Amino acid sequence: MIQIFHNPRCGKSRAGVKYLEDKGVEFEIFKYLDEPITPDELQEVLRKLGKRPLEIIRTKEDIFKEEFEDKELSDEEWILAMVEYPKLIERPIIINGDKAVLGRPAENIDSIL
Repeated sequence: MIQIFHNPRCGKSRAGVKYLEDKGVEFEIFKYLDEPITPDELQEVLRKLGKRPLEIIRTKEDIFKEEFEDKELSDEEWILAMVEYPKLIERPIIINGDKAVLGRPAENIDSIL
């Protein structure tokens, strides 16, 4: 089952959901701001994306600017920061089996369908 890390308040995230709906794809929504994610789960998402933690950090978020902008953290520390402050996680993330992609732009989703 395809899964989308979704924030309903984000236009890009809503566009990802609409893109999947328009394609007629069955998927489940993971509201990552409401449902906690564990460090191990986030590490698995990163593996599927083929990215390091800093590559999926939202650097324009206030929490990043206030708490992290001038810090150099290890990958493990970034993962813990994203678990504690899930707003830092880029969205939407679409997962299909052992592959994942950032859905910005939504057309990126095609690469894992």
